[in-house]
Amino acid sequence: MRVQVEVRLKKGVTDPEGDNVHKALKLLGFSGVRGVHSAKRFLIDLDAKDGKAARRAAEEMCRKLLANPVIHDYEISVVR
Repeated sequence: MRVQVEVRLKKGVTDPEGDNVHKALKLLGFSGVRGVHSAKRFLIDLDAKDGKAARRAAEEMCRKLLANPVIHDYEISVVR
């Protein structure tokens, strides 16, 4: 079973990578870009009996390693 985890900065947390990309896009002539936000996506293949077990495992991975709850939000999708 495969899960996808997207980890992104919480609203209000400074995103220097997104800000730098936004500035660079403007310098390259992309004037219509209103904002850029960075995120990380993890595709994780699991030995899980069903989607519920896969989601529980991914949730634990986020709490223990993939996301810092102070600055990150995350979204888990079971891809199968």
